[in-house]
Amino acid sequence: MPNCPECETDLNVDVEELDEGDVVACEECGTEYEVVGVDPLELAKVENDIIEEDDLFTAEEEEE
Repeated sequence: MPNCPECETDLNVDVEELDEGDVVACEECGTEYEVVGVDPLELAKVENDIIEEDDLFTAEEEEE
């Protein structure tokens, strides 16, 4: 079972069921990781400071 790179807690995921592009979250610290490789398992931290188009549209609506 893989560990969270942030807090070292076991990530409760079935490695055999993961595909590239899946997102897993640490139950302890809440950090989200995207699966970028499956053999061997490679995780990349999901950056939450990216503004999505939908979020930008909502923010523009609120200004009116």
